Amino acid sequence: MTVSMPLSVRGLLVLVMALCMAQAAAAQGQPPALAQKKSPGAAGGDAPTLSVVEWLQRMHTASRQRSYIGTFVVSSSAGNLSSARIWHVSDGDQQMERIEALSGPPRSTFRRNDHVVTFLPELKLVKSEMRENLELFPNLIGAPDSSIDEFYGVRVMGQDRVAGCDADVVQIEPRDGLRFGYRIWSERRSGLVVKLQTLESDNKVIEQSAFSELQLDAPVKAHALKQMMDSTAGWRVENSELEHTSAEREGWALKAPIAGFKPVSVLRRPMGSEGEGHAMQWTFSDGLASMSLFIEPYDAAHQPREVLLELGATYTMTRRMTDASGKDWWLTAVGEVPPQTLDTLTRSLVRSQ
Repeated sequence: MTVSMPLSVRGLLVLVMALCMAQAAAAQGQPPALAQKKSPGAAGGDAPTLSVVEWLQRMHTASRQRSYIGTFVVSSSAGNLSSARIWHVSDGDQQMERIEALSGPPRSTFRRNDHVVTFLPELKLVKSEMRENLELFPNLIGAPDSSIDEFYGVRVMGQDRVAGCDADVVQIEPRDGLRFGYRIWSERRSGLVVKLQTLESDNKVIEQSAFSELQLDAPVKAHALKQMMDSTAGWRVENSELEHTSAEREGWALKAPIAGFKPVSVLRRPMGSEGEGHAMQWTFSDGLASMSLFIEPYDAAHQPREVLLELGATYTMTRRMTDASGKDWWLTAVGEVPPQTLDTLTRSLVRSQ
């Protein structure tokens, strides 16, 4: 069963944060500046000719070095539309960001490196959590490695203007059917991503994310954002507790790896408030796209059916699994990858103890 869903605020924030900053906690310093090699065949003759890895390094560096304020809009091929206002500042090794949802339920999200705090005014609730894998675009866990070139190629498309900014346009094309392609507009001087289209195999745009208005090098103050982020007096605060673990320790393995997707992290997440057990989150990345597999004991009262949900370029697949001992488990696979990739992932899972 496939269900088309409108773009949720949560989905919007994931995409907004994906284009606005790199993962500061996991990054191993800033990549070196790249030489701008000229491509005579490109429109205007000025677009840099770089490998996939070099393009991604350039975008990664820009997301860490530039401060800006802008309005960000996400749309899907189904016609759904969401938007948010963003304030982003880079202060040395510290990345600070404020995101105000302009559609859907009101909420404010603040990020300081990998610490994320979300204010929900209607509930007078603040959710605080640490996020190590943020499903960012570019999803670079530190500097990208050369293996990305095994699964993606790059093609320079020319130049364009987005939100008043001159931009280079490149298309990153998958070499197999396990991942989507991307058409990316990056600000010419810095490489900051200002527009992104996610493409199916026939180059059909299934999701688009873009700044409709952008002020580069805006006077955003990190200390002011920190004060707002820390102002939780009078709010009920929920802290998410995560525990690092390993798939082997939790008794899980894959019969075969998914080509290009390497394990990034394994976390235990508590279930309920009365010590009702835990769920495991196993995250994989190919250096660009990512997907997560959540595993928890099956509960017929709360997990009645298997579904495939579509949210723009993000798919969510749920599946019931019975291990060799006869115990039932509930699997939830989420990622900005084609549904067949999630299907391959869930069917490869085995209980190892």
